[in-house]
Amino acid sequence: MTPAELSRTVRRAVCRAVEDDALPGPVPERVTIERPRPGGRGDYASNIALQLAGPAGRPPREVAEIVRANILLSATTSPATSVTTSPATSESGSAAASSTGPSTGAAPRTSPGIDRIEITGPGFLNFTLARDTRAELVRTILRAGPRYGHGDALAGTAVTFAPSDEPRAALWTGTVVELLRSQGAAAEIVPGAGERLRPLPAPAGDDPFARLGPDAARWGLLRPAAHDRPYTGAELLVQRESNPLFRVRYAYARTRALARNAAELGITPDPAPDPAPASDPAPAPARGGNSDGTPEATGHDSATALLLTALGDHPAVLEAAARLRAPDRLARHLEHTADAFLRFQETCRPLPLGDEKRSAAHRSRLALADAAGAVLAGGLSLLGIDAPAYL
Repeated sequence: MTPAELSRTVRRAVCRAVEDDALPGPVPERVTIERPRPGGRGDYASNIALQLAGPAGRPPREVAEIVRANILLSATTSPATSVTTSPATSESGSAAASSTGPSTGAAPRTSPGIDRIEITGPGFLNFTLARDTRAELVRTILRAGPRYGHGDALAGTAVTFAPSDEPRAALWTGTVVELLRSQGAAAEIVPGAGERLRPLPAPAGDDPFARLGPDAARWGLLRPAAHDRPYTGAELLVQRESNPLFRVRYAYARTRALARNAAELGITPDPAPDPAPASDPAPAPARGGNSDGTPEATGHDSATALLLTALGDHPAVLEAAARLRAPDRLARHLEHTADAFLRFQETCRPLPLGDEKRSAAHRSRLALADAAGAVLAGGLSLLGIDAPAYL
């Protein structure tokens, strides 16, 4: 289940509640789904109940219970799951406020694809996805390849931009056109068009393409937000992890190296859920135990979840970058994805070492690495930057 699919699931639950007069209208056009903040729980979170509480004239936690109950109505054949409510706390402002006491209450089922729903803080909904859903996310990415995240969210939209002679504005406009097309919009650059994109220009008289090469120049002009000065220094050419462009391309090259080494060992990637092999060293917990007594995530679980979340966010990032005319959002997301992958490959060994036996865990991790490579390659392609298989 991707964030977009989870957003639709929650919105359908709100629609059902409005139809049943449990909540007043109107139904929001979109439901925001985001990653839990520090101290939060699960894979994703939403503050939809806080948004609806004012118009409904009811406490946010009560609204959250209504939304959750309507999500549960969609359950048909999903296995038993845990659905809990944490006591309210004084914290707010985060879509993943942490609880301060034991969770109470339970329900036998939840929506297919969702393993656990928790209500925390003043009324935040926190979602933990089912493990088989995570495997399905990897399958979805592998089927789509570098085009994962392309869709029809903006189908039927026609957008024209005026051309620009300023190098950064010209590159920004062309990249936004590609992003819009990736979301189904009909976008093109037409002389005399009314919409003109005006990012902060590059220094006059400087030709970063000639000085840095096309890939570094494009990154330096597209990575900063439109209102920020572009990067044009020689640090873009430094081959070390302090250089974000190098880190993104290095992460992609590592995914290809893993694939080549797996082929030499005769190991075929398989997106099935990753059971940590017995030969893995027991990782230390990523953070302290939960206050409700449930087991806390290990370093292995945390690294895998971080990467899966980054990959699952990719379609929403592409859509937002297109709608907001902001290719810098995609560049930042590629940095985040690369960092998540590099942490994953260090924490969770995708290949056996020495005499270690091949396992289902290795096949699962290799599939996840392939999925990360597809996202990095697709994102770099939309920015017009090469993704090297060797680096």
